[in-house]
Amino acid sequence: MKMKSVLAIISLVLILAACANNTTEQKEEPNSGSSEEKPYIAIISKGFQHQFWQAVQSGAEKAAEEFQVEITFEGPESESQVDKQMEMLRTALDKKPNAIGFAALDSQAATPLLEEASEQDIPIIAFDSGVDSDIPITTASTDNYAAASLAAEKMAELMDEEGKVALVVHDQVSLTGTQRRDGFVETIEENYPNMEIVDIQYGGGDHLESTNLAKAILQANPDIAGIYGSNEGSAIGVVNAVKELGKEGEVTIIGFDSGKQQIDAIKDGVMAGAITQNPEGIGYETVKAAVEALDGKEVPESIDTGFFWYDQSNLEDKEIQAAIYE
Repeated sequence: MKMKSVLAIISLVLILAACANNTTEQKEEPNSGSSEEKPYIAIISKGFQHQFWQAVQSGAEKAAEEFQVEITFEGPESESQVDKQMEMLRTALDKKPNAIGFAALDSQAATPLLEEASEQDIPIIAFDSGVDSDIPITTASTDNYAAASLAAEKMAELMDEEGKVALVVHDQVSLTGTQRRDGFVETIEENYPNMEIVDIQYGGGDHLESTNLAKAILQANPDIAGIYGSNEGSAIGVVNAVKELGKEGEVTIIGFDSGKQQIDAIKDGVMAGAITQNPEGIGYETVKAAVEALDGKEVPESIDTGFFWYDQSNLEDKEIQAAIYE
């Protein structure tokens, strides 16, 4: 009986051990077949205070969902905060992303960090504003020079090709700033001899600073006939200045980008019209290009995301409605 009892106990122990092993294997099995984490793309914009950047983020999020990648999207509070943007780029690099989307506030300041990313084989996709470097594999952006040239042509048309003009530009260090300035200035100087550019000021894309600059321009040049604002904040600043000085109808205002305040100003007749980019398309193409680069596909050197002129006459057109944002 004792021997039988011992054998029974041993058998029971073996059965329990086998059950335990089976249980462990069943728990580990799902993990052994689990999928890898999604690729991570860090996106750093020039700012976040304007509706333009929020529309870019929306396009990037759509692409992230479509292509099954994780993204983060951030930018400094103001488009004058180059140092803050560099801190964000540094932080992004420390997270070891698979790719980076970057819209440079200063096209040269970011070069050392972009070189570091290149050494780590992290592909860089420039968007909106290019980088003064050959490190980015592509740039998804508007042809800003051509868009500004069209703005100049519209200004000349509305002013009967004569009179004094000024510019309020968002900056003079990014490619968007210089291209939107030069495209406008050079078109006026080369094609409209009876038009004179009397002043160019830089407001950092801040509507309050741009308002003060535009007021100073108007007060120094009471006979000025037109002012061009090179981005959303710049254009709204010009609108505010004209309103505050009671010069509605006396000054032709041409803007860039859209957003509710510019659209309202066009509807009210204070602003003649503006150039709109395709902000959702910029965000979408940035993520798409990053995914293609990670997949080893060939990516074009530049991606033209397009632009349109809009005013009261075509504001409700489908292609315009698809490109503006409120």
